[in-house]
Amino acid sequence: MHKTQRSAALLLTILLSAAAWLTPQSAQAFCGFYVSGASKDLSNNATQVTLMRHGERTVLSMQNNYKGPPEDFALVIPVPVVLQEENVKTLPKDVFERVDQMAAPRLVEYWERDPCYKPPRDWDFFDDGKVYNEAAPSPTAAAVDGGAVKVEAEFAVGEYQVVILSANDSGALDAWLKEKEYKIPSGAEPVLRPYVEAGTKFFVAKVDSKKVKFEDGKAKLSPLRFHYDTKDFNLPIRLGLLNANGPQDLIVHILAQEQRYEAANYKNVTVPTNIIVDEPVREDFAGFYAALFDRTLESNPGAVVTEYSWAASTCDPCPGPTLNSQDFGLLGADVMPNTNPWRWVLTRLHTRYTKDNLGEDLVFKAAPPIVGGRGTPDNQGELAERGSQPGPVNNFQGRYIILNLWEGDINCMDPKRGVWGGPPKGGNKTHAAKNMGDVDRKEGVKLASLVREDVPSLDIKAEGGGFQMPEAQGSVCGCTCSTAHRQGTPLWPGTLLAIGLGAFVWAVRRRRG
Repeated sequence: MHKTQRSAALLLTILLSAAAWLTPQSAQAFCGFYVSGASKDLSNNATQVTLMRHGERTVLSMQNNYKGPPEDFALVIPVPVVLQEENVKTLPKDVFERVDQMAAPRLVEYWERDPCYKPPRDWDFFDDGKVYNEAAPSPTAAAVDGGAVKVEAEFAVGEYQVVILSANDSGALDAWLKEKEYKIPSGAEPVLRPYVEAGTKFFVAKVDSKKVKFEDGKAKLSPLRFHYDTKDFNLPIRLGLLNANGPQDLIVHILAQEQRYEAANYKNVTVPTNIIVDEPVREDFAGFYAALFDRTLESNPGAVVTEYSWAASTCDPCPGPTLNSQDFGLLGADVMPNTNPWRWVLTRLHTRYTKDNLGEDLVFKAAPPIVGGRGTPDNQGELAERGSQPGPVNNFQGRYIILNLWEGDINCMDPKRGVWGGPPKGGNKTHAAKNMGDVDRKEGVKLASLVREDVPSLDIKAEGGGFQMPEAQGSVCGCTCSTAHRQGTPLWPGTLLAIGLGAFVWAVRRRRG
């Protein structure tokens, strides 16, 4: 056998034999999985996937963290076509942080303005009931019985030694490996069969541990990006479930020109949004959101949840910097012809599954634009926009709100309650629920005690009757206040002038007398 074939076969064999003892610890899904020749536990404790789609071209970017022995490990990913060296590159890690932060569910805080505030003439800083700082709409966003295993390509990228494999029969691949006295885990061949029958190739990236830094047993791997042309737009995830030992989260970000995407082969729902929440949510927003997300899936079993769909170069509120032309280039725009950097729409899809309820890989389809999760509360702390609804552009986000009431004195005759703005001292008070695959699902999170209003779509009733604004009462009382004013009847300027003139006349007459 040719040396390269033996090398490739060995890598794929490691993939299958390691699965017999592989015990992944992460709750974050991976569209492939790690393998190692050492009989030790290994895991992928975090994965982020970003897909860019334009025409029939797909660019798949992923960041993976590996934990396990520092030698003889590789990652294996099904791909639809044979990739060449020019199709594959490594990326800086921080671009994934920016994507995750921008599209993550967010907690935003509003502060009630001083009820006695009077704006300068001709400058109404806040307009009751009017959405302020709303983002401008985005533009519409080895052979056995005739079977064979073949090495299609080999090349090196960064710390990865890449081999692209193909097979024309899963049974032949199974038999060939057994003939070579490799251990094959139970259930591997049926999982491989659909990929082989569809002509799928296998992207096997062996890691050169000499080029990788390890910290606390975790390899700091360079993110990988590869692109290909195909009519189908999907994400292979079943291979990562061969030995899954619990629920896994899958979060996918999709960038497309003026276009939102959703699942074509699963139910689609949008996450409940624009919910007023209580202050304790501030301390553990990720935990609160995980409970809300899990409740959404309980109400919609097997669904794929849309958490965000918005123009990628703007947001409101923004938990961090928006994406820019450099980010788009890193994530694939440099290999996309005829694209406009201001027309990318970022969609975030999230689901949670086990090997028992995942029937198919995730297939995507184009979807019409939606809006939701926008606007400023009115003077009663209520929002006109609930849930998601069709719109002219994509302006949807999972947003949760803390309302901070005015705590200072109210020293005016006609206080105006419920005018909301940002922090009194400036700054950004928007919190993003990032790295959701790593969130510890805490027992006993009681959503009804954390929301300040009912959430009918999830059958949640707020404890305590929901959010209520205080009465609009004020006072200017001091030593000159009359009884009438203390009881709430204002002294009009004309009355005050008459009293003042009367007192002046009385004083003059007394002096003359």
